[in-house]
Amino acid sequence: MHIRKGKLMKKLQLIALASIASLGLITGAQAQSKDDIVVASKNSDLPYAIDANGVVVRNNTGWCWRTSNWTKELAQKVKVVGSDLPVGCLCEKEIFDKAVCEKPAPAPVAAVAPAAPAPAPAAKPVPVPAPAPAAQKVNLPSDALFAYDKAELSAEGQANLTKLADQAKQLTQLEVIIAVGHADRIGSDSYNLPLSEKRAASVKNFLVGQGIPANKVYTEGKGETQPVTGDACRNLGAENGRNKKLVDCLAPDRRVEIEAIGTK
Repeated sequence: MHIRKGKLMKKLQLIALASIASLGLITGAQAQSKDDIVVASKNSDLPYAIDANGVVVRNNTGWCWRTSNWTKELAQKVKVVGSDLPVGCLCEKEIFDKAVCEKPAPAPVAAVAPAAPAPAPAAKPVPVPAPAPAAQKVNLPSDALFAYDKAELSAEGQANLTKLADQAKQLTQLEVIIAVGHADRIGSDSYNLPLSEKRAASVKNFLVGQGIPANKVYTEGKGETQPVTGDACRNLGAENGRNKKLVDCLAPDRRVEIEAIGTK
């Protein structure tokens, strides 16, 4: 399932620098937050990814993850538990008209004589909220994943993803794995965006081949827009693939960042 969120999606803070074996996946569950967005439906045709409790999946900056079913109309249609507003208004209000995301002012009510107070109802026990899934960021060494201008996984990259799949299958419940592909700055934007999408798709295909359900893996590509090398690779000569010094320096930018959400 492919997610495209454009400029509305914030940068995932996952830097491909550490071995996956040193991180692991999920170590526990968290209590459901009062800020969680719970949709009124658990159908598969939803504009945003949800977990088993119906809570909209968001990244560490709070942005909701779109599914491939996302349309503006669908985001306006799906209701939220405890709110009169559709889920799109709580996830990305700025793209909707005010008439959609603002409640109309109530009509004036004629004054009436106060009624006698009704007897207070008996106190009901407060239900204990179900635990929400905890998110764990997984970092894979970028230079072990993709060679320059390639979307095929290296042998070392496949070995690391095999470990990730084995750990995911040990979870009591895997909610979602989100894979975000990236490219270095060599080449045009129009070339690097689909290249980053192909890299994310390669990771998904490999994980599915290891037994991870395809509907649990969401992918997207960021192209060259989110480098991690900063200014470290400036002034290294010609900006092309024949400049080996530059290609080697930009290796950390050729990566797929992964966020796994699940419970043990």
